[in-house]
Amino acid sequence: MASPTSSSGTVRTASRPKAKRKTRRTPRQIVRGVRRRARRAIGRVRRVWRRSLQLRVVTSTMVISMIVVAVLGTFLTQMITKAVLDGRVHSAIAEAQANVTTVTSYLNQPQAAVSKQSGASQEDSSEIVMGAPLEQAAFALAMRADARYSVVILNADEVGQDRGTGNVDPKSVPQKLREKVRQVKDPPQGQYTSMYYWGEPKAVPALAIGSLVSNIYGGDYEVYHFFPLTDDVYTLTMVQRWLIVVGVTLVLLLAAVASLVTRQVVTPVRLTRQAAERLAAGKLSERLKVRGEDDLARLATSFNEMASNLALKIHQLEELSQVQRQFVSDVSHELRTPLTTVRMAADLLYESREDFEPAAARSAELMQNQLERFESMLADLLEISRYDAGAATLDIDSVDMRDVVLRAVGDSQPLAERKSTRLDLRLPNEPCMAEVESRRVERILRNLLFNAIEHGEGRDIVVTLGADRDAVAVAVRDHGVGLKPGEENMVFDRFWRADPSRARTIGGTGLGLAISREDAMLHGGWLQAWGMHGEGSQFRLSLPRQAGAELRGSPLPLVPPEVEMRRTWRGQATPVLSPAIEGGFDAD
Repeated sequence: MASPTSSSGTVRTASRPKAKRKTRRTPRQIVRGVRRRARRAIGRVRRVWRRSLQLRVVTSTMVISMIVVAVLGTFLTQMITKAVLDGRVHSAIAEAQANVTTVTSYLNQPQAAVSKQSGASQEDSSEIVMGAPLEQAAFALAMRADARYSVVILNADEVGQDRGTGNVDPKSVPQKLREKVRQVKDPPQGQYTSMYYWGEPKAVPALAIGSLVSNIYGGDYEVYHFFPLTDDVYTLTMVQRWLIVVGVTLVLLLAAVASLVTRQVVTPVRLTRQAAERLAAGKLSERLKVRGEDDLARLATSFNEMASNLALKIHQLEELSQVQRQFVSDVSHELRTPLTTVRMAADLLYESREDFEPAAARSAELMQNQLERFESMLADLLEISRYDAGAATLDIDSVDMRDVVLRAVGDSQPLAERKSTRLDLRLPNEPCMAEVESRRVERILRNLLFNAIEHGEGRDIVVTLGADRDAVAVAVRDHGVGLKPGEENMVFDRFWRADPSRARTIGGTGLGLAISREDAMLHGGWLQAWGMHGEGSQFRLSLPRQAGAELRGSPLPLVPPEVEMRRTWRGQATPVLSPAIEGGFDAD
């Protein structure tokens, strides 16, 4: 059949969707998946175990109860088994001894009496003499046993014929028991064994009692009594089953009792925990219901009293804090009017300082500098009071973070030149857009740069801008004195100084980093610090690219890469450098 073609002669083929190929998992991947699921399941069980006091108490009670019930059940089973079997052994030995006496009397009677009793002729007397006493003894034992037990009589010297009662197979006699009977003639020897009947392959548990009977006419006979233990085994099995049922029921009842008792204790504690969590969340009106007069009721009463006192103290602290914030705000606002007047007078004096005497001119310059510092401190106090009052808001706009960094660096360049510090910028080539308030971000970066210049000891300062799909980050790295362990968070406290004896050379207010952290948190970002004595420090500002988005990570590391690499090299063998970096990297 010809394929359909177009007018140009090109063959048309129907396009078929490609079937999705299923990737086969390797055994190693399967094992890893099983391990991962097992670890998750174990982790969930651990969390439930750690969080549930009731589960731990009930489980401990069940485990201890199972151990106690198992020990007691084993002891009772052994005692009952011993009592039943000991009674069975005693009665069996007594019965066997009586039968051995009967067999002895038959085997040791005169042969003439045996012939006369048997009524045999003179020709057959030779066969009957050997068989008649044994037959009579076996018949007497069969009549006495009455299906309660079976008897096997064996010729110890393999002379004559073996006899048995109750359709028992003489092969049921254990070889070890025969050896004991031959070695020890008195008392009777016993052994637990299995008894077989003619034509039945299934064995029956039995108690075998063996005795050796001597014949005055020559030859010894072994008499073995087999007492079936079917009823005894059935009784003991039923006792064990009932002990197991009773033990399991007892364990479950104890677990239920433990659960009930624990619940009566855990429920009030759980309610107290929930109330404490709501109280910690700010619901100061949370209280517990007091029921009864026991320890738990007194606990609820104490908790309510604590909550009331705590609410009162918090209310007092809030009022005091409000008064302090209002005082700072009012003072800051009220100081602006006299500060403006003083500023105008100071500007006039500063502009006319060339007409003054040298001491007066120097005083005018000092007053001008201190007024500038006072204005900066006043502005910072006003900004802090806005954050404390919760009145700070954002004016969001989409900006290129490269421009923000450049403006902040430009504002810091004069100070860097005075300190003989070089600013090294590392900016990406493509735009880094983010929804932020550029004024606040520039203030953060200026504070970070001023701080780096202040403590950088005149060494280079590296400013790095990085970005990924969700966040942007700016890192300011200096190579100055660094930070001591534990000072990474203290640097953001208000008016905190690493070295109180060291004077500020650029006239800082001590609120710059505190305000910077508030600005970063207002954007939903992070402001973090790293430092090491002798290695300098690095401050990292991380902000989400979209306003209101949750920040999950930062595109720049907090610890400088060169420091982290030196740590790795000091703890391990020096790695072999690739040709790309071998010539231009100093590994110290």
